[in-house]
Amino acid sequence: MELRHLRYFAALSETLNFTRAADKCHVTQSTLSHQIKQLEDELNTPLFERIGKRVVMTEAGGALLNGILPALARIDSTLNALQTAPDVLQGHLRIGATHSFNTRLVPQCIATFLERYPALKITVEELSQQRIVESLMSDTLDLGVAYRPLEEHELWFEPLYNEELVLVIAKHHPLAARKRLRMVELHNLRMTLLPPMFSTRQLLDEYFRAAGAEPQVVVELNSIAPMIELIRRTDLAGIVGATAVAESDGLRIVPLENPTPIRTPGLLWRRGGSGATGGREFAQVVRKLLNQPESHIS
Repeated sequence: MELRHLRYFAALSETLNFTRAADKCHVTQSTLSHQIKQLEDELNTPLFERIGKRVVMTEAGGALLNGILPALARIDSTLNALQTAPDVLQGHLRIGATHSFNTRLVPQCIATFLERYPALKITVEELSQQRIVESLMSDTLDLGVAYRPLEEHELWFEPLYNEELVLVIAKHHPLAARKRLRMVELHNLRMTLLPPMFSTRQLLDEYFRAAGAEPQVVVELNSIAPMIELIRRTDLAGIVGATAVAESDGLRIVPLENPTPIRTPGLLWRRGGSGATGGREFAQVVRKLLNQPESHIS
């Protein structure tokens, strides 16, 4: 038994006329009659009877019709949704993003996204990594743009790329002439870092412990921009993503090694999810933008 058998049966049940049912299904009358006969043979029971020139449904046919109509309706609804033109996508997409992604990447993706889906409403919240995880778990967000969570979680994480974390210092800093620095050399170094609530800081603390280094964290700031400005004006050092700062305006960028701190940006959603309205389409926009030259925006 195939889906077409049930569609032909439903059409004949509706019209009780082989000619009109065949037209409705866009097949010849002989094809329709043959398919109905196949279905009756498979079920081993007649579904229709001819009484003179009339076609009537049998009791078995009525029972089959009542059983398959809801299923056919669900199938048609699903197929119609899949075939709906992308530019009529409507609804509400809720996105959570960490500060580094919400500054440039997310606005660029939304601008591209709205060109194709102008009817979709989008809400973006700038949150910490932990808040994004919690909001996804409580179903108050549909999609997260953040880093790979360090803790155990029930979310699906799709990595987008790997990003090195680098040391940022002023050009007048004593270490400004160095081409590379080992993590252990950051021991006792005066620094400004993100607070411990941030996943990047938690990641850095793990790298410090692995290298046996304990820097002097003099200032904690919850935003990269003021951190960079403070570094420019003082002897403090900081560690940020390699794409978050350019070596200009009195700043020096020094790569780190042994080990090299690396974080992995990506997309977060509930397992089996990202099926929220526009979720999969927005994820595709992010992937496409990041695959373009110089697209690793932080």
